[in-house]
Amino acid sequence: MDLLDFLPFKNEFNKAYHGLTDNANQTSENPVFDELKVRRFARPLSQTKNFIVEKIEHWIGWDLRSKKTSVGGMTMIRADVSSFALLGTKISVTFGLTEEIDRNGQPITTINSKAETEIASKGDLGESRRVIRMMLSALDFEFRKALVKDDEYLFRSLDPKGQILSFQEQFDKNDTQSKPAEKKKKTTKQAIPFKASSKSNGTSEKNSPPQQPETSTNPAATSEKSSPGNKPSRSKVKVITLKK
Repeated sequence: MDLLDFLPFKNEFNKAYHGLTDNANQTSENPVFDELKVRRFARPLSQTKNFIVEKIEHWIGWDLRSKKTSVGGMTMIRADVSSFALLGTKISVTFGLTEEIDRNGQPITTINSKAETEIASKGDLGESRRVIRMMLSALDFEFRKALVKDDEYLFRSLDPKGQILSFQEQFDKNDTQSKPAEKKKKTTKQAIPFKASSKSNGTSEKNSPPQQPETSTNPAATSEKSSPGNKPSRSKVKVITLKK
């Protein structure tokens, strides 16, 4: 026995620590908290599936995303839960249901679950754990007479260790594949400036030949410039003398 077991409120301290450092929780065979233990019921898979779907559709803040059966026979039920403690932050919860037949020919349904809070910080104040506990507690109450404990399961199952490993691996694989791929970052295209050249009569200004100076159209002026002998006439000046 560990000396830490004698500390008072040890379980509450652990929950507070995980609530401040984790934003995802998952059921397992040996969890940190008993409320996250994998559940098994001596009921067919269809009955437990209908109960989970009915609760999701009627509970406030729960929205059913999908329900489908994978290739391996595992039924995956996904939902989004709005957390009141986190001001409406979404919590993605997944339930994986598998069915096996025991030595007596009776069905046993195993339920795995995982919840993750869509929050940027490390801790979610334990909201993901409470979402899982809420559904598993409802299943425990509804099928309390059909709950299969560990000792009973080891006796009734044909291959308990193999089934436990295969169910857990199948649940992890399906939950990983169901996650949407990360959106690729959009590359910003650099705009290339375009300089439009003004065109006239189908030819651009760059290709147009240089303009020649305008020539006079007067024939007299052209004849005077062309003949070198013609000089301009001088004006006559008259000298006027005054008699004294």
